[in-house]
Amino acid sequence: GPPAAREKIAAAGELDDLSPAVRRMVEEFGLDPSTVPGTGRDGRLTKEDVVAHLAARDARAKAPESPARQSGTPGPGASAPSTTPPRRATPGEREQTRTPLSPIRSRIAERMVLSQQSTATLTTFNECDCGEIIALRKKHREAFKARHGVDLGFMGFFVKAVVDGLRNYPMLNSQIDGTEVVRNHYIDIGIAVAAEHGLAVPVLRDADAMSLAQVEAEIARLAKRVREKTVTLAELTGGTFSITNAGSYGALFGTPILNPPQSGILGMYAIQEKPVVREGQIVVRPIMVLALSYDHRLVDGKDAGLFLKHVAECVSSPGRYLLDL
Repeated sequence: GPPAAREKIAAAGELDDLSPAVRRMVEEFGLDPSTVPGTGRDGRLTKEDVVAHLAARDARAKAPESPARQSGTPGPGASAPSTTPPRRATPGEREQTRTPLSPIRSRIAERMVLSQQSTATLTTFNECDCGEIIALRKKHREAFKARHGVDLGFMGFFVKAVVDGLRNYPMLNSQIDGTEVVRNHYIDIGIAVAAEHGLAVPVLRDADAMSLAQVEAEIARLAKRVREKTVTLAELTGGTFSITNAGSYGALFGTPILNPPQSGILGMYAIQEKPVVREGQIVVRPIMVLALSYDHRLVDGKDAGLFLKHVAECVSSPGRYLLDL
């Protein structure tokens, strides 16, 4: 669990008094509503109250890491400065260094275990041809940067393709809340960003209302805030679907882990030149494997497969959704 003492999970009666959005946050973070000061009418909890409470809890949990020490050395003297060089291991001896989990790594571990325990995750795969996107970027990259002040990357095309897919297969943009299916009529896309201190998933709010340039600008802004450790809890909270790009680190294939309570996450992997058949001829094309992990409690294999096929087709022929076809 997190370094701060984890609050007890609230009784069902306490949850009934909360709005659906606040109840989801309380259940997701395992909070006891009675320990969170409410500022709404008649003392009711608001989303802002929960966000402020979590931010304060995280701040209390932060503590400097204790100095690493080698096994076999005395504990009390481990943090004292030493003028002697470190002892070299003798042949056959294996040394270890132990450091406590950082608060963010503890939170990541907690979320990953929650995902595996609370969802029925299944992963399906497809491939997309990135040739047209590569050509578009090569042809228009400089003009795009001059016009919009932001680089034309790959992720924006995938966000737009996912938005188009979620419009056609809205169950991937829904979630289970107890015995109810909650269908979100907005599209907030979480974008996984890796930083030195751990993985974070900032959220593109109302991604369905953004232009390609707005998507690229917002991704750049949020990624910078994650790397500089200035991203806020509110910017990391929520999301109705997620995208992770493991291909930027050379991964060819993988099975992404869901981000509860979301029902779907798209994994992008490295582009490889492969021989494929086009109009009866073998040609070499830049191919990317796409992986969709989804919650099988809510999403059937048919919808998952058709959604992923739709996304792959949009990426392979970006003019289709950019022209709203």
